[in-house]
Amino acid sequence: MRSSLHRHRSPSSWWRRLALGLGALGLATVAPITAPAALAQGTPSLFEFRWDNNRDYRKLYYFSTSTNRRDRADYYLVLKEKDRKTAILKLTVTVPDYFDAKIDPENLKLCRMQLGGMLSRTRCLEELPAVFEVNESGSAIEMFPETPIPDEGTIGIVMRIFNPSDSGMFQFNALAQAPGDVPMAGYLGSWLIQIDP
Repeated sequence: MRSSLHRHRSPSSWWRRLALGLGALGLATVAPITAPAALAQGTPSLFEFRWDNNRDYRKLYYFSTSTNRRDRADYYLVLKEKDRKTAILKLTVTVPDYFDAKIDPENLKLCRMQLGGMLSRTRCLEELPAVFEVNESGSAIEMFPETPIPDEGTIGIVMRIFNPSDSGMFQFNALAQAPGDVPMAGYLGSWLIQIDP
């Protein structure tokens, strides 16, 4: 006959015996411990899945104060120094047509940015004078800085909006026109913004 040290008990029988013991002590009615709800940080996830992954896609950093549907949120669409190779004469952000949030030019700013980290938040250090235009459908934001933006330092577009009512992933693209004779806008990268259900 095996000793009690070698006897195998299933985990479910152990939990059942523990519950019976707690019931005998009058502790069975204690509410279960639950973890607090996680607060959204509004930063891009470490892993992103895209159906159309290709080498021409460049991920850009962004921060948002809320990822909940219909919440008021501040978006910081960031362009780091490494994301651009030339000065910028005109900056265009394309917005998917299914991003059903009203973008008001009055609630847009172009800034020199401080990137956040463990001990600090992403924030606007200095507002750069610029004219903003949003097309009628809301699918493009055009920024015309007063003077060309040099290619050093971190800049960003700060946008205050109400999040869309639909959850999902929304790809915003950055296109920049450099000073020069050829008025062509080049692709800088994309911000893949997620709105939680």
